[in-house]
Amino acid sequence: MKTLLKRAALLLAVPISVLVNFSLRASADSTAGIILSTKCQDGYNINIWRNYTDGELLYRATSPNGNLSLDGGTSQATEGVRVYKFRNKNYEYWVWDGTLDNPQAGTLEVYKNNRILTQLACTKS
Repeated sequence: MKTLLKRAALLLAVPISVLVNFSLRASADSTAGIILSTKCQDGYNINIWRNYTDGELLYRATSPNGNLSLDGGTSQATEGVRVYKFRNKNYEYWVWDGTLDNPQAGTLEVYKNNRILTQLACTKS
């Protein structure tokens, strides 16, 4: 009986793991490499990834309010500080990689219809 239960559990686990691996475009595997990892105020963890095949920037955030995955980001250097920008409908997410005073610090800014909603201090992890 135990052997039958183990086999049934294995048969269920394999399809679930396949679905999970294909549902997220960026994960800790060979398809993308992490280029920035930050921990922000209020429990926000932000990771910026670069897809190896096409160079696309990917945004992955976890927080007490839920998780968010965005593709198609842009990157630009502004006065010596790099900013990554991602759009989701009327929202924009800007992740600043450091500040002029402290390269290990950063900021998460969230805009809605070009008006700032949130600005959180972050540190590289």
